[in-house]
Amino acid sequence: MGRTKRRILTVVMDGVGVRDSDYGNAVKLARTPFLDRLKDRALYRTLKAHGTYVGLPSDGDIGNSEVGHNALGAGKIYDQGAKLVANGIQDRTMFDGEVWRSMMAQVKEASSTLHMIGLLSDGNVHAHQDHVHAMLEEAKKAGVKKVRLHVLLDGRDVGEKTAETYIDRLEEKMSAITASDFDVKVASGGGRMTTTMDRYEADWSMVERGWHAHVLGKADQQFPSLPKAIEYFRSETDTIDQYLPPFVIVEDGKPVGTIEDDDAVIFWNFRGDRAIEISRAFTEDDLDSFDRVRFPKVNYAGMMEYDGDLHIPSQYLVQPPAIDGTLGASLVSQGVTQFACSETQKFGHVTYFWNGNRSGYFDKSIEEYVEIKSDNIPFDLKPWMKAAEITDETVQRLMKGSFDVGRINYANGDMVGHTGNLEASIIAMATVDLQIGRLMKACDKTDTILMVTADHGNCDEMFDTKDQSSTDPKWLLNLDQNRPKAKTSHTLNEVPLYIYDPKGVSDYELHTNNQASIGNVASTILSLAGLPEQDEYLPSLLKVKS
Repeated sequence: MGRTKRRILTVVMDGVGVRDSDYGNAVKLARTPFLDRLKDRALYRTLKAHGTYVGLPSDGDIGNSEVGHNALGAGKIYDQGAKLVANGIQDRTMFDGEVWRSMMAQVKEASSTLHMIGLLSDGNVHAHQDHVHAMLEEAKKAGVKKVRLHVLLDGRDVGEKTAETYIDRLEEKMSAITASDFDVKVASGGGRMTTTMDRYEADWSMVERGWHAHVLGKADQQFPSLPKAIEYFRSETDTIDQYLPPFVIVEDGKPVGTIEDDDAVIFWNFRGDRAIEISRAFTEDDLDSFDRVRFPKVNYAGMMEYDGDLHIPSQYLVQPPAIDGTLGASLVSQGVTQFACSETQKFGHVTYFWNGNRSGYFDKSIEEYVEIKSDNIPFDLKPWMKAAEITDETVQRLMKGSFDVGRINYANGDMVGHTGNLEASIIAMATVDLQIGRLMKACDKTDTILMVTADHGNCDEMFDTKDQSSTDPKWLLNLDQNRPKAKTSHTLNEVPLYIYDPKGVSDYELHTNNQASIGNVASTILSLAGLPEQDEYLPSLLKVKS
């Protein structure tokens, strides 16, 4: 061994919460013999992973992968994007800031257009409708004459077909503030999983489609208004909101809001992972990831700085949380070798977010990060995703003894859960369980302590109606119109924590504090590794029996 008394491997089962009922619960409905065995042979409890427990504004806010991995890796809780933006609006630091004021001044001086792009919902994971409503009011107060909105429809952090709710609220807001000297319209849009919001460079064509719609005013689908667009999609397709194609709003055959030189553009999402690529498209002169056709010189800002190391974008409205002293940094300072691995969809979570919104290595000589390239297909068509390949890489390093403390993420529960496909999510959970079994065997052979947890819930609650009795075992096969509406968003449920020691756990027990959260995991890892705890971290959950 290196600097630790024991080797530790932490597994994050992304999107796997704990809920007693099996109704719409892919976790309970899946065959999971290895997780069942862990529950019998390991230490077990549940942890909070939502709301104020991970730095979100209220306990009614669902957790998400970004803040979840921040909390797991930081060992303490920071105010996160949603709360920071809400505070910035309430105390006006956002609107009194230099970036907002400079953008308002520019469009007034140039008689140009203010464009705002972002996710339209109240999911509060990537964005919140109230933020764009507030910006519209402030733009009018600032004397801006023309605003164009480019809305990305959700159906993922909220109900799968709820766009009408947010569209109606936006239309009401625009109607209330439109005046002879203030022209505000929606110019383009699309579903978040087809348009603009790619992440980790998994599919730049999403950004390209968004660019064509938002900037060039070009898309296969054209409509006279946003309500007409959603009316058409509801009547002519069964596509859920997140997968709706890009579209453009036109009047007299012309797009109402292309983006031109001297315009200002604000991307109103506060979460970073799905905001980086579109930000690069607006700010990098030599971007070659797709053909932009036309590259307007605009004044661009993000709601926040989406990458603190690469400074993407260079302008932003709200300061991000300053997360320092993370577990990764602490381990490096003690010379502890580390390993991190996931597939593309969650690779940034076990690296960038785990490390406190920091790109790259702390010390490449003692850290190894491995990315498995995700397949670019709908996740419910291949619900096993890259779980086996992640396990292959991890087991190989376990057998070599190449790290002291490792962390990996299985994306299946979250990415497949978001599709709303219960059957595929059951397969996803069975897949994760199988890989847990492989890891247990490898940990037995290498005397490695295995910790298994999650960052938030998702596939544990896949029907909008929950906790109903499943007295009829045939309900699972009920695929007709009477089947409950799918739920594609994250949940408020707690997440599991298993600690498996091949030598046995009779000498340990876990604290029973019912307020414990995933923020307590970092100190627990230090305890298991035999390393000193950090005073600023939330306390370890581990107790050694006297």
